[in-house]
Amino acid sequence: MDDPPEISLDKEDTLAEQSAAEDRLWIGRVRSGNTRAFNFLIRKYQRRLYSVVYNITSNKVDAADLTQEILVKAFKGLHTFKGESHFYTWLYRIALNTTFSFIKKSKKDSHYSLENWDDAEVHANILSRSNDLEMGDRATLLKELQEKLNEALQKLSLNHRTVVVLFEIEGMSHTEIAQMLHCSEGTVRSRLHYAKEQLKQLLKDYLKDYEA
Repeated sequence: MDDPPEISLDKEDTLAEQSAAEDRLWIGRVRSGNTRAFNFLIRKYQRRLYSVVYNITSNKVDAADLTQEILVKAFKGLHTFKGESHFYTWLYRIALNTTFSFIKKSKKDSHYSLENWDDAEVHANILSRSNDLEMGDRATLLKELQEKLNEALQKLSLNHRTVVVLFEIEGMSHTEIAQMLHCSEGTVRSRLHYAKEQLKQLLKDYLKDYEA
């Protein structure tokens, strides 16, 4: 495997711009016939792709299989990447389309893992109050909270679930999500707002019972 290409950029360039420039150099090598250069892109994005797919399917086997399928599609379709957006945006779009297609064909219910989700509006009070509990009781409470959040998310539409996963769990911006989903930033913000309002309503009784 070749050494990573040297990139000369001004200090004020952002990490995202540096990453995009690095991607373009590796893509150029692949297009020039060095197919092994795609291994760098695999190492760079495989884990992140798996995370997105798993958070949508909540099935490790399906997530692993779909991640491999996504990478194969990306390699075969690399000639269609025009560079008008960041490579990872193009790659995640393939990932979402592939995952959505899989869900629709298999008609499997989505079940999200929310271990990395920290929405203060939904459960900050519970988390803070749980600090006063014994370790075993706190672990039980947090597990119950995650289960309730998972149950609530399953009741959202796929579109609303997706923006929650991409924004709250994956930490993507409204702009990035809009590019991936081929919609406006306003639509992304609207879906996020609606999803959060729905989650609050779905969790209302649980939160009320706890605070009583």
